[in-house]
Amino acid sequence: MNLNQQTASMQRGIVARSLFFVVFVGIACVFFASVLKPIEARAARLKDIASFSGVRNNELVGYGLVVGLAGTGDGTSSTFTMRSMANMLEKMGVEADPNSLKPKNVAAVMVTAKMPVSAKPGSGLDVTVSSLGDAKSLLGGILLLTPLKGLDGQVYAVGQGALTIGGFSVAGEAAGAQKNIPTVGRIPNGAVIERGVPFRFNNQTSMTLNLTVRDFGTTMQVVNKINASMGGGYASATDISTVELALPDKFRGNMVPLMASLENLDISPDGKARVVVDEKTGTVVLGQDVRLSKVAVAHGNLQIVVSETQEVSQPGPFSDGETVVSPVTDIQVQEQNNQLMLMEGATLQELVDGLNSIGAAPRDLISIIRALKVAGSLHAEVEVI
Repeated sequence: MNLNQQTASMQRGIVARSLFFVVFVGIACVFFASVLKPIEARAARLKDIASFSGVRNNELVGYGLVVGLAGTGDGTSSTFTMRSMANMLEKMGVEADPNSLKPKNVAAVMVTAKMPVSAKPGSGLDVTVSSLGDAKSLLGGILLLTPLKGLDGQVYAVGQGALTIGGFSVAGEAAGAQKNIPTVGRIPNGAVIERGVPFRFNNQTSMTLNLTVRDFGTTMQVVNKINASMGGGYASATDISTVELALPDKFRGNMVPLMASLENLDISPDGKARVVVDEKTGTVVLGQDVRLSKVAVAHGNLQIVVSETQEVSQPGPFSDGETVVSPVTDIQVQEQNNQLMLMEGATLQELVDGLNSIGAAPRDLISIIRALKVAGSLHAEVEVI
């Protein structure tokens, strides 16, 4: 190979390496731009802030007996437990005197369950079993066949099975230990539905949406989003939190596709500026829309401690003096000297920073918030729970 050929080969190699470097840098830039792209905050979905008519749970309740307890059941003071045991044994052909029964291994319980409106006969439900008498623990118990009724008195499900308890309770002569609540248990799929709710979702000619956010602006936002999605004026607001939806003819008898598309609409909920105060625990929650007008705040604690002591004066030996007791009072006054501070909180962060700068503890913050509200400088609704 001559000199010219070597030079051309070297030039081609340099061009190839440069081209590879440029392509690599371009791919890397595209990759990192896609990875490091800021993620926009997503609004709430419609199904997270609203409930649809016909889509609900039905509460079921029943009274039953739990057997197989290791001496932790109801005592003789629970007369209804003994009567229930006697009635159960009589139905099984066993004659028993309620007064002679000692239900140490039996507990009377209330059984509750939530039945969806779409549940069909043969499907299972989770049930919660709660002690009704003075049983100490339901650990190791088995729920006997228990009918579960609705508000109309009809039996919709039947529950039975072994309980799962998330706690225990043990005690001795001088000490005891307990974890969680051992008198409440659950039975996964412990009830079988025997009767369905007489409701057909697809038979509705209109739909009602009940919003959990009570705000006119949010309600109108839902109406506009639904109408834009459906391409017509099918939705209308009847009050601050209710939206009526007229179903198009093509979705009557087949509402599921329509609801599947509407429930994922992005909604940005709005509401009143609110400050929630829990004085029992000293918890203060400030909403993001809380605003302050210009106001001067001074907060200080005055602490006065008065202590009484007795000084005893003894006379000298072999003297005619008497012992004298003299009271001594010590008074200490300590006052926290906080400067008068001018705050104008245009945002929540300024409000928090302003209150923290004067050393306000949570319970002091409650008093300051109440004073600001009375002064008319706090533009938010104060709710005490």
